[in-house]
Amino acid sequence: MKSKYIKLLLSILLDALGMLSYLVPELGEFIDVVWAPLSSFILMKLYKNKVSKYMAVVGFVEEILPFTDIVPTFTITYVLSLCFDKKETKI
Repeated sequence: MKSKYIKLLLSILLDALGMLSYLVPELGEFIDVVWAPLSSFILMKLYKNKVSKYMAVVGFVEEILPFTDIVPTFTITYVLSLCFDKKETKI
């Protein structure tokens, strides 16, 4: 039960970290180029399910495109993992 809440908190923090590139206007897009593959890797390692593989691609594209950092990819993956992953929803 606690691991679900830890993953949610971690997802929110990682989404906030991805949005930090807006704070540095000149370096923002360079930071996104570095953060895009890193966030995809972290997303796949954090969730380790089929949903995360698809969302890692979505997250990479979302981070690499300008002005799309506002989309909370990690949190969306958390919600989709709860809905579609059988291991996570068992009580």
